[in-house]
Amino acid sequence: MSSSYLPATTDSLVQASEAKTPSEAISILYRILDGPSSSSEALRIKEQAISNLSDLLRQENKADELQNLLTQLRPFFSLIPKAKTAKIVRGIIDAVAKIPGTSDLQISLCKEIVQWTRSEKRTFLRQRIEARLAALLMESKEYSEALTLLSVLIKEVRRLDDKLLLVEIDLLESKLHFSLRNLPKAKAALTAARTAANAIYVPPAQQGTIDLQSGILHAEEKDYKTGYSYFFEAFEAFNALEDPQAIYSLKYMLLCKIMVSQADDVAGIISSPKVGLQYQGPELDAMKAVADAHSKRSLKLFEIALRNFRAQLEEDPIVHRHLSSLYDTLLEQNLCRLIEPFSRVEIAHIAELIELPADHVEKKLSQMILDKKFAGTLDQGAGCLIIFEDPKTDAIYPATLETIANMGKVVDSLYVRSAKIMA
Repeated sequence: MSSSYLPATTDSLVQASEAKTPSEAISILYRILDGPSSSSEALRIKEQAISNLSDLLRQENKADELQNLLTQLRPFFSLIPKAKTAKIVRGIIDAVAKIPGTSDLQISLCKEIVQWTRSEKRTFLRQRIEARLAALLMESKEYSEALTLLSVLIKEVRRLDDKLLLVEIDLLESKLHFSLRNLPKAKAALTAARTAANAIYVPPAQQGTIDLQSGILHAEEKDYKTGYSYFFEAFEAFNALEDPQAIYSLKYMLLCKIMVSQADDVAGIISSPKVGLQYQGPELDAMKAVADAHSKRSLKLFEIALRNFRAQLEEDPIVHRHLSSLYDTLLEQNLCRLIEPFSRVEIAHIAELIELPADHVEKKLSQMILDKKFAGTLDQGAGCLIIFEDPKTDAIYPATLETIANMGKVVDSLYVRSAKIMA
């Protein structure tokens, strides 16, 4: 910061806005903050200067300077109400979050603020920063640390009965348990979030997030129709707010349609007026390619779609999990249909018919034999698959077992009666 200060007046703010370069504007704003005046008007001007400064530093991608700014502003925070302090701190953290590649910096910044809020006894701000920190830790796959932090925070917030924060934390806990593949706990946390949300007014964006998480959990349980309805509700909420999450809600809606074998509806949804041109892009193109492959029952087109849209399909854990299941089902159905006419067939011939690598087909066939999807064996020396006829089960064995079981019940009954008589 510069040693000479500028008075905290509207003229100084105008001077900063008229600066020729961003660095000059940043220097002027720092000089405004250096001013010793603490009148109500000066404090208001300084608050505006902080807002402008954080915006400029974000545009210049100066994340480290934003972190230093928070430390430098601590004396100023003692002069303004706690609610305004919370607003400024969260605004600066949001500015850092908008700079790409700053995940580690955001985590260290949140930890630093949590320590400061503890020493200053600013409980309201600390709880919200800890919730933000837990979300960042989850994104960084630091699940155990995030879970430890959340478990303490939830107990504290429940005691204070801060319903809005409780909704946010319960929702975060649901996402965390889902990431850890603990579905029962994820559902329980989501139910808790819904219960808290029913008692208060929840902002549309938060309600959309709850619906999105509900859809994800229902889809995970293979209840794709209910999942679709939740994704649709989430899409409606995000679309009205022009929230970037709307595209993901729409993507998962299309995924549900594909999973219930209604891939033909995908093109209609994409071309509907509600979707329009604003959501057209690689996300929807990826789902359209998968729907086309599913409609044609073509594994080759499916593989091409996965290869061409790797970022949209493979790197999205929710889509990837369901498409892996869909791909396996399609592959098994196609293989069963191809091997049905044969009693002995070369693996290379099946691979040629299904247009997939021979080693991939061989691996899948061995898996299907072990899973008893069909009776057969692989002759790897000759490179052949030998298919056996389905063995006919003899009806006499189940009938014999049933007779023996009934005789056992009779003997037990007679033993009980004889014991009573002897007594």
